[in-house]
Amino acid sequence: MIDSHRTVAIVGAGMGGLSQAIALKTKLGFHNFTIYEKGSEVGGVWRANTYPGCSSDIDIHWYSLSSDLYPHWNKSHALQPEIQAYWIKLSKKYDLYPHIAFNTRVISAEWDSAKQQYTLVAEDVFSGKRTTSIAHVVISAVGIIEIPNIPYEIPGVRKFQGTSFHSAQWPGSIDLRNKRVAVIGSAASGAQFVPSISEDPSVEVINFIRTPNWFRTVPHVPYSDTEKWIFSNIPLAMRLHRAWIMFRFDFRALVFPSDKALKKRREMMTKYILDTTPSRYHAHMIPDYPPGCKRPVADSGFLESLHRPNLTLNFDGIAEIVESGIVTKTGEMLPFDVIIYATGFIGDRYPMHVRGLNGVTIQGYYNAHGGPTAYLGTSIPDVPNFYLLCGPNSIATSTSILFAEEAQVAYNLQLIEPVLTGSASSFTVKASPTDAYNVKLQERFCRSVLMQCHSSLRTNGTGKVFLLFPWAATVLWWWLRRPNWDHYVAVGAEKWERMRPIKAVKKILKCTAVLTLLWLYLRGYAQRILHDMVRPGSKFTLGL
Repeated sequence: MIDSHRTVAIVGAGMGGLSQAIALKTKLGFHNFTIYEKGSEVGGVWRANTYPGCSSDIDIHWYSLSSDLYPHWNKSHALQPEIQAYWIKLSKKYDLYPHIAFNTRVISAEWDSAKQQYTLVAEDVFSGKRTTSIAHVVISAVGIIEIPNIPYEIPGVRKFQGTSFHSAQWPGSIDLRNKRVAVIGSAASGAQFVPSISEDPSVEVINFIRTPNWFRTVPHVPYSDTEKWIFSNIPLAMRLHRAWIMFRFDFRALVFPSDKALKKRREMMTKYILDTTPSRYHAHMIPDYPPGCKRPVADSGFLESLHRPNLTLNFDGIAEIVESGIVTKTGEMLPFDVIIYATGFIGDRYPMHVRGLNGVTIQGYYNAHGGPTAYLGTSIPDVPNFYLLCGPNSIATSTSILFAEEAQVAYNLQLIEPVLTGSASSFTVKASPTDAYNVKLQERFCRSVLMQCHSSLRTNGTGKVFLLFPWAATVLWWWLRRPNWDHYVAVGAEKWERMRPIKAVKKILKCTAVLTLLWLYLRGYAQRILHDMVRPGSKFTLGL
């Protein structure tokens, strides 16, 4: 039975945090939790990123919660407003709003070993007022797209007198008509909003590119009314469609590509870029690193937009930013009204202070291990009852982040339930299995193309790979299907330890009963068929 005095804190009301909250309610019947959200609405990355053209780069039917598939998506890759509306709808459906503390940033979480609980300090983002609360379990759902990366290494970033902002902080009131706009960066977000803002011929856009990207074509295919009707009314149709999408993406990760396959892939991607872009850019558009070293950019119109007369690419490099514009490394001064930074996010720094046992902090642990490190992307040694969603090395290449987060949510529930029932006080992952797991990860990465370029997937660009999972997403799901309890230290778990064998026996008996009933049903069904076949006068008579 759930102990109503136990509390859970979820940091972040994005996809992961909301998914964990829904699971607590529906799977465990637990309601004593608080979601701390620094913004004023749910949605996480889909609340924060409102730039024109913002959309998913993974098929939306695989980017939806498996328990709440939605048959009425307008396109194969939904736009930001539609995705956020989906999560708002789910938050209302599961009555999550009363649990959410909006405009509240968690500053710190510190573990009290004597009381077996965390003390959280949270701050109102407007007033600065701080409050203290306790939680027996903390779920970190801050994600990886949390801290915008402003390239302060460029001299003069703060000197610019015009309007400047990161794409994740797009001002709702910005009017770009008749403006000269500089865009710095051309990866995921830049490739989405540059085609949108350059549609207006009065907007002159110059896109500064330091390193070219590999592109994969991702057309946004509208769903017809017939398809939506099929998804709504024909049983399993939508789930089979989702399964096909997953198979199509995940199968490629199950097979380690040969050198011949990698060469063919490079040739095809090169041809696509050259066939789509203006010839004047051909000398600059092909990367000098192999495909897969960085995450390929989803192209849903960026390369075609380069033919517009009001859009120019600049490969000269930026020497400095001055009050009225940008000076290139060739010495040319280009005046601008607006500078937009499409320069990604800082993923190798944890955004809040968390202290566990023996003075260990999450950022300190990351630093000691050469970058973000965790066990199955979920648990960190010496940090009890603290679980990450979308943690280090939990994102398989070209897959749905939500799929991985759902696997982590289910895994977390198994660790959380004994604490919420009072059968255990805490669980802490051991250092040795964490180290062994991460050695296995990095050995895999060392044999991959990921080590052949400077990349935001790696600590400081050249260190260890901390973001991606090197195998198929289904492998991560399989490893997360249930905890290996030998890899955890349990405290105050005497009752739980006594109950484990009993639960195991019950599970075996239940499975045995189901299989026995199924066997008896099939056996009886087979006997009835044979009886009908040999019955005199039956159309099934064998005629011997």
